[in-house]
Amino acid sequence: MPDSDANSSLVFLALSDDALVAQCEVDHYRASGPGGQKRNKTSSGVRLRHSPTGLSVTAVDDRSQHVNRVRAVRRLREAIALHVRADIDTEAYRAGSALSECIDKSGRISVNRRNERYYPLVGEVLDVLAACQMRVSEAAELIDISTAHLVKFIGSDPKLWERVNQMRKAAGQKPLRNA
Repeated sequence: MPDSDANSSLVFLALSDDALVAQCEVDHYRASGPGGQKRNKTSSGVRLRHSPTGLSVTAVDDRSQHVNRVRAVRRLREAIALHVRADIDTEAYRAGSALSECIDKSGRISVNRRNERYYPLVGEVLDVLAACQMRVSEAAELIDISTAHLVKFIGSDPKLWERVNQMRKAAGQKPLRNA
């Protein structure tokens, strides 16, 4: 999976959908599976290959190419947040404004997955974890939340949980356990 300090996930995730798609090779193709005759006659499947990161995503869920394009862009944002890392200087780190604004009064990261700030926030949390060699307590301290709240945030998204455990394994750490 791509790791790039020159191309932080936050740089790509800050782009508008159109600007992000402009960085991609876009393929439209006929999707197989259920959907009737229309699906067999139209190129409704969408594949996006993001040139700067090498990430590729597809969407074939709907008979509408437009709906599949929206889903593919969302999946690309998720893939970038989960797989593109930036180097962080732990000595100089201060939580970004998106992350700071999503920490509620009780010290929890509170943001809905449908919120446009969600994937940049996930990218920043993973960058901090990577900078702390995947030690959750150190990352939580840098972000200025409790370890329990950070683990709860990670556990709220199955794909984020899986990615954190993959990164922890690569860093020689034990996987996080379900609470």
